[in-house]
Amino acid sequence: MPSARPTGRAGPPGRHNAGHHHRSTAYRPLCATQVRQQRFGRCRRGLDPAEVDGYLRRIADELAALHAELDRTREENARIKGALRDWQSRFGPRVVRG
Repeated sequence: MPSARPTGRAGPPGRHNAGHHHRSTAYRPLCATQVRQQRFGRCRRGLDPAEVDGYLRRIADELAALHAELDRTREENARIKGALRDWQSRFGPRVVRG
């Protein structure tokens, strides 16, 4: 079962995660599968397991959709950056070094 505990791994100080959203280095990104597979201990006066399962399924589905949209957005961003680079190399000012 996946854990939400800190991993103890952090990136180099002062280094920006270019092209990605900021996230804490203390926790790994949560994915839909982790939400779907999460189980909770039972107690005498606990929550209704069916309600918890239904809510976790809903969260997992929304999280999966968000990750898919983020992937599409990153691909589109890379495509646009490439097109801009191509355009700049064809039509941008030429630097003459002598």
